[in-house]
Amino acid sequence: MEPTQPATNPATEPRFPLAGVDVVLADLDGVVYTGRNAIDHAVDSLNRAAESARVGYITNNASRTAEAVAGQLSGFGLSVAADDVVTSPQAAVRLLATVVDPGALILVVGGEGLTTVVEAAGYRVTRSADDGPDGVIQGFSPEVGWKDLAEAAFALAADIPWVATNQDWTIPQERGIAPGNGTLVSAVHTAVGKLPLVAGKPEKAIFDAALERFSASKPLFIGDRLDTDIIGANKAGIPSVLVLSGIDKAKQVLAAPTDSRPDFILGDLRELHEEYPATIETKDPTGARVFEVRSARVKLHGNVVTVLDEGSSPVDLLRAGSAAVWASGLMIYGMVVDPKLYE
Repeated sequence: MEPTQPATNPATEPRFPLAGVDVVLADLDGVVYTGRNAIDHAVDSLNRAAESARVGYITNNASRTAEAVAGQLSGFGLSVAADDVVTSPQAAVRLLATVVDPGALILVVGGEGLTTVVEAAGYRVTRSADDGPDGVIQGFSPEVGWKDLAEAAFALAADIPWVATNQDWTIPQERGIAPGNGTLVSAVHTAVGKLPLVAGKPEKAIFDAALERFSASKPLFIGDRLDTDIIGANKAGIPSVLVLSGIDKAKQVLAAPTDSRPDFILGDLRELHEEYPATIETKDPTGARVFEVRSARVKLHGNVVTVLDEGSSPVDLLRAGSAAVWASGLMIYGMVVDPKLYE
């Protein structure tokens, strides 16, 4: 058999994810912890990253204050102050200030993590639509119930601004995946027929707030989900890492549309400090494209993706497989993908 020939495109050079980075921005749920439990290797890896870069934390979770989040992270062994945490309520209040002047009365749907930030910005808080609020701000809290959503709907019958901290459909918990703020926002949307301004990921507002706070010139963002974390970082022009410790796994990575593809795919955060392997593309004698990451090899022929060699690392196999799928220019539902890539 003839040897494979190099493809037209040059091989990607190996690189280190943290090379030249001055600020590491990390999501929390699914990256640092799940519920009350720290994720394996996350704390040690982030402490090591802090030796060469500023480490900040971005969270769409609006249920707690930045001080409470910093306290939890410190309890895991991270060196964190409240100012190192950028929350979606903080970004939401910045957004609220563009449509409602401070001093106005705001109906709040959410917990202490939201009310304290709203009040600190100079707004007055109400829980009742009968008070005639000037705007509505909505964020996740486990205590939010039907009555809270109904008050938001009643208030929004008037033509007033509505800001949501985020629209995450799910939130990882110790017992599994639970409904997130997006489900609660959707309930109100269904009732009122309008959409909110959104501050949290995947919108730029929360990333802009973080870049400004940390004076970042070469940031790197770490997230666990494509539809909020990675697409948001891409919108903000920030290189991104997807770590496979939270929501999204191999199947979602393979199916990722162009705007939600990460720059790096890591199995866990230890790999932040390791050389990221090159993806080498060649062509076999039939003209099929072959993608190789270390010992993992995947072939793309037309719309068919086949594993040639699983290699020694599942994450390397996923890197090679995603390179093949993404290079096809086809939607995933129009392809035949080897189940070895996602089972």
